[in-house]
Amino acid sequence: MTASETMPTVGLGFRWEDTPVGFRFRTIGRTVTDADITAFVGVTGMVEVLFTNLDYIEKESLFAGKRLAPGALVYCFAEGLLMQSAVQGVGLSFLGMDLKVEAPTFAGDTIHVECEVVESRATSKPGRGMVKTVNRIVNQRGETVMTYSPARLVKGRDYRRG
Repeated sequence: MTASETMPTVGLGFRWEDTPVGFRFRTIGRTVTDADITAFVGVTGMVEVLFTNLDYIEKESLFAGKRLAPGALVYCFAEGLLMQSAVQGVGLSFLGMDLKVEAPTFAGDTIHVECEVVESRATSKPGRGMVKTVNRIVNQRGETVMTYSPARLVKGRDYRRG
């Protein structure tokens, strides 16, 4: 066996058994930039003037002068923060979610995710569990901008493919 085969891999997510009901954690933060908004709008085709036309944003938007981030971008960033910290290498399937946008997110805002496990249980197949969480996306002012509740199929400690 080589040294690399015996060294543990860091950065992997939580197995379902390690996320009991009530388990809570917070991710690192991520600042939403103008470049993020431009790239996201371009790659998704969300070319709504609310996201692409600075003159419109200044004169017509409810948020005059502030570059609004699409809610889909904010959700995607939150999922990315969770992938980096809690789900990497253990996720088997995203089963669905409820989502509510509670406040706008703008270019320059820094968001993080506060996650609480509300259900965690074994499934009928050995080595697998279903985990439901409530995820609050919070900005640098402590305001919740979005709340979503995903359900995920997650590997257990004794997971075997098949």
